Amino acid sequence: MKLTFNLKFLFIFLAIFIVEILIAKYLHDAYIRPFGGDVLVVVLIYAFLRIFLKTNYTKLALGVLIFSFLIEILQAFHYVNWLGLQNNRFWSIVFGTYFSVYDLLAYFVGYLLCLLLKK
Repeated sequence: MKLTFNLKFLFIFLAIFIVEILIAKYLHDAYIRPFGGDVLVVVLIYAFLRIFLKTNYTKLALGVLIFSFLIEILQAFHYVNWLGLQNNRFWSIVFGTYFSVYDLLAYFVGYLLCLLLKK
């Protein structure tokens, strides 16, 4: 693993970040916001790491998937409450508060997209 700076992934990260903000602010549907947003968050994290890391990208994508699964599983145990952030709207949204098996599926789809970005 080497430190680097990848301008292409900076632009990908910024584009996805803007889309995520627009989804959170303006979409209140039953499909795109909960599922599409979760798919994109995996790609967002992956793109952010690719800005700075030159490494085995398949392993990096898998690491992001495992991290996403871990966060989702922690939601089942209400870890936001452990951190004392349950009354902070921003951090509750960022960290998530509800476990869903559909989120795990969304993260896996995001992982597959990361594998496509590798090429």
